[in-house]
This record gives sequence, structure tokens and C-alpha cells, in this order.
Amino acid sequence: MTKPLRLGIAGLGTVGVGVIKIIQNKLSLLKARTGKQILISAVTAKSKTKDRGIDLSSYQWERDPVSLANREDIDVFIELIGGHEGAAKEAVEIAISKGKNVVTANKALLAHHGHELALKAEENGSILRFEAAVAGGIPVIKSLSEGLAGNSINRIMGVMNGTCNYILTRMESSGLSYEEVFSEANELGYLEADPNLDIGGIDAAHKLSILSSIAFGTEINFNGVELDGIDKITINDIHQAADMGFRIKLLGVSQMTSSGLEQRMSPCLVPTRSPLGQLEGGTNMIVIEGDQVGQIVLRGAGAGEGPTASAVVSDIIDIARGISLATFGQPAKTLKKASSSKSQTPAPYYLRMLLHDEPGALAKITKILSQFNVSIDRMRQYGHEDENAPVLIVTHEIKHEDLMTAIQELPNTQVLKAQPLAIRIEAV
Repeated sequence: MTKPLRLGIAGLGTVGVGVIKIIQNKLSLLKARTGKQILISAVTAKSKTKDRGIDLSSYQWERDPVSLANREDIDVFIELIGGHEGAAKEAVEIAISKGKNVVTANKALLAHHGHELALKAEENGSILRFEAAVAGGIPVIKSLSEGLAGNSINRIMGVMNGTCNYILTRMESSGLSYEEVFSEANELGYLEADPNLDIGGIDAAHKLSILSSIAFGTEINFNGVELDGIDKITINDIHQAADMGFRIKLLGVSQMTSSGLEQRMSPCLVPTRSPLGQLEGGTNMIVIEGDQVGQIVLRGAGAGEGPTASAVVSDIIDIARGISLATFGQPAKTLKKASSSKSQTPAPYYLRMLLHDEPGALAKITKILSQFNVSIDRMRQYGHEDENAPVLIVTHEIKHEDLMTAIQELPNTQVLKAQPLAIRIEAV
């Protein structure tokens, strides 16, 4: 008789509850698709008495994640508590050391300790899976490590944080300021306890570093991600971008260059009619470019109970089926240390400046830009604001480093009212 697959679930928040609902409601379907009965042996969470809207009475209750990971009656440890240190990391390490398989939705843990955990899993014959850690219900991990395994990946890019996409699209549709929409998103519960994880791009950068490892066969290098959040984006930027046929997205881009691995998470302009430009609300989208398959676009819910729990259960199903894959697509000991590369690919840029409204001010700006070989494609001056003159410039393609050198010289003109904002225009 086939033995059941026994689970221990640490964390009974939105995702943990969603996983239990799927297992409780789809027992026969899961058995039909895996050939095994999938059972929950024990659970743990901060509060045992909290009403979560599900029946937990048939499961053993452990006092903490570490105790759960030590239980002999679980085959798979499900880590859904979050955080890259503390109980989450300790419990996962203990489960792996005991030869248990691990499923996690914890992108921060993987971004900071993924390579180390993958090595330990291989040493102990454990499987470490994390489909839910990136883009919620979108099966991007499986796409990269399985469906596209015969491709050399040229580039990955995408919108990987639904909260930021909600804020930017809500600003555009409502005409509200960044501060107003931020407050609205916070009241709706869309933001992390530390909002900078969302708006600062940190959450999305965790995800990008995981995808980079699988795509390019490298050790995870979260610290190598160039990071810039959306807090400097104004409603005028949104309107002016739209006026030129663009939308602003917090965009992650990863590619291997001759000088190393380029990873950046920053606001970018994308064409309004492109798949990324049409993305609304809290939806995520990942674009993968392979040498054999060309461009693939994956779109779907990046968070939420159902989509994220679906991704967790997909990993449980793979383990029940006996599917064993290297954590990041190839043995961890073969992953290479990639040197970090700053953005080297030339691109056009959107420059927003606020100048003193005085004769010759614009001429002084264009003279400096010309001296540093910044070629202007388009330039617009919008309505004056008191004694200020808002100016928008779109450059021809230029390297980011060269553009930043020119921008550093602009304050010497004495005509700037504020630091210029430069946003890359990404080819998609």
C-alpha cells in the first residue's frame, strides 16, 4: 500500500489557510493526480485560538516552527512564516538536516540564503521547492527550470510587485498623487508592514535575484541588484509619460553581459501598447526571452490566498509524484559566482527637470547635455508653475553611466530648481 505524504505547515496566515483549504477540499483530485494521499500531520502559528475560518481540530499543534520541523511524522515541511532570519531559517535548516523535503513561499529567505540552503538540501537528499516565492500563482519557476530548460536565456524582465503596479496604475486612472494613493493602498492592506519592501523595490528585487540564478546558472546575488523605488514618481510624470505613448512600471530586468550579471529593479517607461504597458492593478507579468523559444509572456495574480496557495500545492504535488529537481535548475555546487555589472546596455531616457523661469535657462541645460554626448530626441515644456519652468526631455540611446555623469554637472548651471529625475525607457 502506498504511504501517504505527510505535511507540517508553519504559518497560518492568508497563504497557509489557502493551502489547507485546497488540501481539505480537493483530497480525491490530489490523490488521482499523484497516486498518494496527502495529509496534514501538524501545524503551527503565533496564535492557536485565532478563528481562521477553517477546521484545524484534526491536526496536531506545535508550539513553534522548529518543533514542527523536528517531528518524525512529517515528510514535507511547509514554511509560510516569512523573514530571512530567525525561526523561518532555523526551521528550514533543521528540516533539511533531517532529510525532509521543504516547500517555502519565502523569497527573502531564498534571496539571502538560497545557495547555502540548496547545498545543504543536496547533501541531505532533500528537495527544496519555492514556486510560490516569485509571482504568486504564475508558474515562472517551473517555466524556467523545466519548460525552458533547453534554452539559453537572454533576458528576463517583468512587473514583480503587484502593490507598486496598483499604485502606479491607480495614480494614472484617478489623477491622485503618489502620497494619496500610497495612503489608500495602506488602508486597503496592500502594503507590507514595512512599506519600503514594496515601494522601495526590495520585495521585487528578492524575486528577480531568484529568477536570475535559475536563468543564468549563477549563485543568488541579491546585493548585486541595482535598486530604485517608485517614491519619486509624480502624477505629472505619469501624465507626461502617457502623453508620449508610455506608462511607468517598476520593472525588473536581468541579463548576462560581457562584463557580468546585470540585475536592476527600477521605474522604467514601457510602450503603452506593449504587454507590460497594458498591465493593470495588482497583476504581475514576467517576460522571458530564450534563444530557441523567443519571447514568452507569463501574466497572472502575483499574490492572494488562492493564487499563492495554488503555487505551494503545485510543489507538494511534484514531491508526491517523486519529481526531484535541483533547487535552482542545476546542482548548487555547479552554480557560478557572477560578478555584478552595472547597466551597460544603451537606452533612451526620460529626463524631468524644473528650471528657473529665466532667459537662457534651457540653453544652459542643453549645452551641458551636448558636452557629454547626450543627444536629445524630443523636448517639451509644460505650463509654467509660478516662477518655475517644467521641462521634459527624451534622449536618444545612451549608457546610464554617461547620462549620470552629465546630470551631475547640471547643478553647475545654477538654473535647476530641483534634482533632475532620469527614468530609463525599456525596449520590450
